[in-house]
Amino acid sequence: MNIEELERLIANDENVHLELKKTTGELKDGMHTACAFLNGAGGWLVFGVAPKSLKILGQEVTDNTQREIAQALSGLEPAVSIDIQYIDVPDRLGCQVIAMYFEAFVWGTAPYTYHGSPYYKVESTTKLMPRNMFEERLRANKPNYYAWERQSADDITIDDMDEKLIRGAIRLGVEKNRMPATALTEPLSDVLRKLELMNDGVPNNAAAALFSTKLRGYTQMQLRLARFRGINKIEFIDNQRVEGNFFQLLDAGMAFFLKHLNMSGKIVGFRREENMEVPAEALREALTNSLCHRQFEKYNLTPSIAIYDDRIEIENPGVLPPQLNTETIKQSHSSYPYNPIMAEVLYRTTFLESWGSGAFRIMEACKAQNAPEPKWSINGGFICVTFVRPVTDPMKTPVGMQLGLNLNQVRTKYEPSTNQVKDLILAVSEDYLSTGEMMKTCGLKSRLRFRTTYILPALDEGAIERKYPDIPNHPRQQYRLTEQAIEWKRGQKKSL
Repeated sequence: MNIEELERLIANDENVHLELKKTTGELKDGMHTACAFLNGAGGWLVFGVAPKSLKILGQEVTDNTQREIAQALSGLEPAVSIDIQYIDVPDRLGCQVIAMYFEAFVWGTAPYTYHGSPYYKVESTTKLMPRNMFEERLRANKPNYYAWERQSADDITIDDMDEKLIRGAIRLGVEKNRMPATALTEPLSDVLRKLELMNDGVPNNAAAALFSTKLRGYTQMQLRLARFRGINKIEFIDNQRVEGNFFQLLDAGMAFFLKHLNMSGKIVGFRREENMEVPAEALREALTNSLCHRQFEKYNLTPSIAIYDDRIEIENPGVLPPQLNTETIKQSHSSYPYNPIMAEVLYRTTFLESWGSGAFRIMEACKAQNAPEPKWSINGGFICVTFVRPVTDPMKTPVGMQLGLNLNQVRTKYEPSTNQVKDLILAVSEDYLSTGEMMKTCGLKSRLRFRTTYILPALDEGAIERKYPDIPNHPRQQYRLTEQAIEWKRGQKKSL
């Protein structure tokens, strides 16, 4: 680089690709910026130019200066090889500008740190990289090491795998030529090993999430289901929380759609064709993606289905791949599965397609039924797919009612987790009650003990629901039993 090229470089002042420092006295701050360039779109770090006036000052460069620069660069990890350029300043004898270019970050490589701390650029500002961004890059760099799905499952053995479910899934894969016919007769352990669902003879988390019958403690393997009255979350018509493996949650979610969505029909030729108000194929694909691509390491967050009068929202904890946003996901794109082992198993057993075609097929299903195109959005750490519901026809009946569908046929059977929750369900009625009324019914006096051992566990497992769910501390907050708790209670009475 010569002085004319330097002048052109600095002409537009500092930006996301250029940082100016007056002298190497600011070397430490400069290395923060160097780290940010390496973690972002790359850029020039220049010493010897005044940032605001853009006056080219240069500085005396000694052997000690060069040693300080080399020492500073050694604080970057992974190590980098930088071509340092020294540009003479014509009207300042013995002064040089020091310029260094740092290459842009390549996705899938290790993120850079300076003395153990990662930095990134926000416009022309250098900031510490947020933890979730740093961990996402670590995970992309070493998926085998960091991925939740690859870790060995806790307290789960091959005996806890649902062999009937696995064999049925394999049969579907064989029928579609996605799995060899020999898989039908192979020992279960061999099948799981070939699907990368075993670690040294122990099922991994992917195996547990897909096929385990024993999921106590796996809080990720839950699905919240709600039908709200109106267009907000103030009042429930139906509120449930189900738990189970991937296939059980998928079945429970689809049954919930069938229960609460309407059918529409038209005469085609001499036949009457009936469709769900929002295409079942689109809902199933969206729910499959939600359950498969969620961030399982966020164990305290739960996927959900929320049905309102005007829309359906399917949410899952996660982020879109860095290569996509809420608009480009609708376009043709490569596949970037967050949980590649689970995605591969679901592809080979025909429950998921490859090539990143999920969003396209959702839109095509809606288009074929003249339904509005769904919308993708990011909301507080959740990816949400929103389907617009048509204006309700009072003559239409929800599908579940037409079919006489019993949701218990497909969802996992609810069982209270503690004796306290059982006592609470058996003691209270189906009407809304205040905390004081519930304590009186249960014969308890300690409000703190009642809250921590009765109310909170019951809320967590979906046995009771709040009257004001969006305002937990509402001064007139009340609680009532959910449908699953009522059904469990009825079952206890029948067994007496």
